[in-house]
Amino acid sequence: MDKERLFVYNIDFTLIEALHTNKQVYLTYYKNGQRITETGFIQFVDSLGDLFIFIDDVFELKNKMRLSELIDVRFVQK
Repeated sequence: MDKERLFVYNIDFTLIEALHTNKQVYLTYYKNGQRITETGFIQFVDSLGDLFIFIDDVFELKNKMRLSELIDVRFVQK
C-alpha cells in the first residue's frame, strides 16, 4: 500500500472509530489558506462520497466537510 492510500485509510479508520465510540477528535484541515484545528464529535462518515459531518465542541454546530480536505485526525486524550 502506498503512503497516500495508507494516509486515507488511517483517516477513514479513525473517523469511523470515533463515530462508533463517540470519542472526541481533533480535526486539522486547511481553510482559506489557514491551517485550522477544531475539536468535535463525528456524526456521519461517507468514505465513498468523500464526506463527513462533525459537531464542533465550541458552538455545537453541525459542520459538513470533504474527507479530502483533512490533513489529520487524532483522538483527544483525556
